[in-house]
Amino acid sequence: MALVLFYSSTGRKVEDPELLEAIRLTIINNLLEYHPESSSQLAMGATFGVEPPKEKVDVDIATHIRVDDDGPDRSLLYVETADRPGLLVDLVKIITDINITVESGEFDTEGLLAKAKFHVSYKGKAIIRPLQQVLANSLRYFLRRPTTEEASF
Repeated sequence: MALVLFYSSTGRKVEDPELLEAIRLTIINNLLEYHPESSSQLAMGATFGVEPPKEKVDVDIATHIRVDDDGPDRSLLYVETADRPGLLVDLVKIITDINITVESGEFDTEGLLAKAKFHVSYKGKAIIRPLQQVLANSLRYFLRRPTTEEASF
């Protein structure tokens, strides 16, 4: 068992998305190790616990999202996450739902890991920092939640 420490030297709220993802994965893995009965509620699948839920999610693949400026007219969006059917369509839908234009993209899979790179813009210009944060948060939210069937609600 490895000891993982997370701390904030300033005492302020942790806002770094990479650190938040590491904390989230640590909490999930600890819950599964010490409380395996929680696996069905965490939607982790038969591999991790006693009761297999309907949907399976791979917790070992962290989601990484980064938006960089790529000149004055566009930005470069990088997404690394667990691969699943329909992921590319979902990514483009999430991006376009917040009125960001996808100009071009590359999509690659390495085993269970999906890597996507998109050139994106907002009204013909590079995405400003606040909108970059909205984009990253939207993607992170939708990529983390388990999928539900349309008829289930």
